[in-house]
Amino acid sequence: MSTLSDYLHDNARWLSAGVLLTCLSSFGQTFFIALFAADIQSAFNLSHGGWGTMYTVGTTASAIVMVWAGRQADIFRVRTLGAISLIALALACVAMAVNPWLWALPLVIFALRLTGQGMMSHIAAVAMARWFVATRGRALSIAALGFSMGQAFLPIAVVALMALLDWHVIWLLCAGIALLGVPLLMTLLSKERTPASMAQSSDSLGMSGLHWSRKDMLHHPLFWLMVPAILGPSAFNTAFFFHQVHYATVVGISTLQMVSYFPFFTAVTVIAMIATGALVDRLGTAKLLPFHQLPMVAAFVIFATHMLGLGWGFFFLALTAGAQATLIAAFWAEFYGTAHLGAIKAVAAAVMVLGSAIGPGLTGILIDFGIGIETQYIWVAVYFVLTSLSIWIGISTSRKLLPSAA
Repeated sequence: MSTLSDYLHDNARWLSAGVLLTCLSSFGQTFFIALFAADIQSAFNLSHGGWGTMYTVGTTASAIVMVWAGRQADIFRVRTLGAISLIALALACVAMAVNPWLWALPLVIFALRLTGQGMMSHIAAVAMARWFVATRGRALSIAALGFSMGQAFLPIAVVALMALLDWHVIWLLCAGIALLGVPLLMTLLSKERTPASMAQSSDSLGMSGLHWSRKDMLHHPLFWLMVPAILGPSAFNTAFFFHQVHYATVVGISTLQMVSYFPFFTAVTVIAMIATGALVDRLGTAKLLPFHQLPMVAAFVIFATHMLGLGWGFFFLALTAGAQATLIAAFWAEFYGTAHLGAIKAVAAAVMVLGSAIGPGLTGILIDFGIGIETQYIWVAVYFVLTSLSIWIGISTSRKLLPSAA
């Protein structure tokens, strides 16, 4: 049996490509764009509500287009589609740097969200799930480390650069970094992934021993029972971090105290991703999925009541964030097969992106209507109780159709 070091050595180029794509997706992620919120609002004379509306419109549009764009992962090789997406992401970063028009701001947000959060994350997850079967969970968890790397280091780097450079220049630097990713990706994937390397790469079957199409998936109840579980973490994790300054004010702490929890959150997320990847390879996704969102219940109860302290809230939030990054991506391949994985996961990616559009907007509107953020978080906790029940119903009725026990 190969050791972890052997596994990493034998698959370094493909795993590194996954990490590269997920890390560079940061330029289209909420945590990164939000770093420039004050500058963008000042440049375009936007209120908090106006900026939130622009962001929601652009993100929602990107979710709609993802249904088509994500399907291209079934047609083009990763090195081709990844390079195209990186170039498009670089152009989106340039657009953010040079755009002078308010009417074009939602289009810029659309481009950043589609290419960054949408396509870069999607391509990486589809590639890992398709290339690896016996070690799919491990591969997905390693590739997802790029997300954590971006969250851990980019905010610090951007804040430091803001003391030296105009924010427009920083976006131009981001464009340059995205372009540098193109030759690096092409080099890493110059050798094609083959079935001989660790596991079969193209013949993983789903339920009933079939490769499911997107149409078949949409006509099966399991998908619709999973939708709340895909949408929820994206919606409410994004909302939590989007409104972090407001929440800090409500609970009576400084913004600096609030962000001091972020490194801890990132560390726990990484541990949860790696541990989940190992458990997926050993147990399959069916045994893990019904329980992975229960920590979110605990997290939002803590955020609402301050019970146990905020550190525990971030701990439980990170458990689900890490598990979700690996489990959901592995679920699509395990239950629906890999022949149409790009098209299938494109729908899931669209739901996820839509959630990230709904969450900040919905919570902001409720705040404006006098429903406090802490009251909202109690209902968010209830939501995740219901999503866990929905997952359990879907998995318990569908797992018997898997071609082998999972």
